[in-house]
Amino acid sequence: MSLSENDLCAGFEALGLPVGATVIVHASLSAFGRVEGGVATVLGALREHLGPQGTVVVPAFTGDAVRDPHPGAGADADRSGVPLFHDQLPTLMGAMPTALLADPQRLRSSHPQASVAALGPLARDITARQPLAYAVGRGSPFDRLHELGAHILLLGVGHNRNSFLHYAESLISNHRRKLRRFPYVVDGERVWVEVPDVGDDNGRHFPGVGAEAEDAGLVRVGVIGAAECRLMESRPFIEFAARRLRERLAAEGRETPRRGPAPVSS
Repeated sequence: MSLSENDLCAGFEALGLPVGATVIVHASLSAFGRVEGGVATVLGALREHLGPQGTVVVPAFTGDAVRDPHPGAGADADRSGVPLFHDQLPTLMGAMPTALLADPQRLRSSHPQASVAALGPLARDITARQPLAYAVGRGSPFDRLHELGAHILLLGVGHNRNSFLHYAESLISNHRRKLRRFPYVVDGERVWVEVPDVGDDNGRHFPGVGAEAEDAGLVRVGVIGAAECRLMESRPFIEFAARRLRERLAAEGRETPRRGPAPVSS
């Protein structure tokens, strides 16, 4: 049996997704089972359920493409094949982000590796600014989504795919760190830029923090088709997640650094 748009709308309603909400979505299309019309039906059902006042946001990251292929190899290494970010650059984040990027009315933030795309009345507000450093932290689209009280929707994926947890970690002083490196145009010249950001989790803490949030009653869990789905309000979820990440990282011996790298904004 295949899922129709009506089935999906009923599933979103049963999960408690409010009409008119602003929602960031992480999805696995295959997790639903068979869907009539594929990803277009899933995205269409989501927009139909939210109505004209709703805004859909997806991560449209491009870090797999816009990155240094020879880290640490020196300035003489050939990096000419790495593209500069542009608004039409494809994402490898899956079918849902690709489908939303194909909509001519969507807007996209401009970070070379960590852009988001949005469709709806708040799309311009959400995508308008994004710092080069700490691209998922303060001043980013994730920060604006948090300010707006957006919802986080996981469709057939777990908290290891919940990019909002990177934002939660960015708010704590003992967060993990990494360097992003990408080509960028400065004064008309292509240069390589290196900026700090929150480190990758790789399944170490995010699934556990998400499970703890579920135990605390901060996450609604339901099934749509064959997909286990999760819905949470960003504000209480992020408050909880930031506290637990601070505690978990401190337990590993990661304390507040005496002096961290200064953020560099675009």
